[in-house]
Amino acid sequence: MALHDRAMDNLRFIRETMERSQAFTAVSGIGGVVMGLVALVATGLAWSVPGPTAWVWVWMVAAVLGLGVALVAMSRKAHAAGTTLLAGPGRKFAWNVSPPLLVGGLMTIVMVRADLVALLPGIWLLLYGAGVVTGGAFSVRIVPAMGFTFMTLGAVALFTPPAWDDAMMAAGFGGIHILFGIIIWRRYGG
Repeated sequence: MALHDRAMDNLRFIRETMERSQAFTAVSGIGGVVMGLVALVATGLAWSVPGPTAWVWVWMVAAVLGLGVALVAMSRKAHAAGTTLLAGPGRKFAWNVSPPLLVGGLMTIVMVRADLVALLPGIWLLLYGAGVVTGGAFSVRIVPAMGFTFMTLGAVALFTPPAWDDAMMAAGFGGIHILFGIIIWRRYGG
C-alpha cells in the first residue's frame, strides 16, 4: 500500500508541475477585437459628453463592458480547449493582471477628486499595459508584446495635450485591441 501511495503522490506532483508550466492560451483574439470596438464606440460617446465627470463615466462603463467581453471570450476559448480559467495558468494570469487594474481604479478616484482627469488616459494605458505584460508572462509571446505597446502609448499620452485624450484612448483601447486581437485570432485561434 505504501508503494501505491507514493506512486499516486508522484503522479499528482507531475500533473501539478505540468499544469504550472503550461502557457495561458485562453486570451481571445475575437474578444480583443470586440473590446476594441467597444472602446471605439466609447470614444465617440466620450467625445460628445459635456464635462470631465461624464467623460470618466463613459470610460468606466466601457471598461466594465470590455472586462465582461474579455471574461466571456476567454471562458469560451478555455472551455473549447477543455480547460478552465481558474486552473493553473489562468489563475496565474488573473493574479498578475489584477493588481495594476485595481491600482488604475484607485488612481481614477484620486485623479477625479484632484481634478486631474486629463492624466487618466496615460495612467489607464500604462497600468492596463502593465497588467497585460505581467499576466502575459504566463501566456503566449504576443500578449506581453501587446502590453508593452499599451505602455508605450500610455507614456506618450502622459505628455500630449488634453485635446488628444480621446484619440489616445481610441488608438489604445480601440486600435491596439483590434490589431493584436486579429493577430491572436489568426495565430492562436478564437
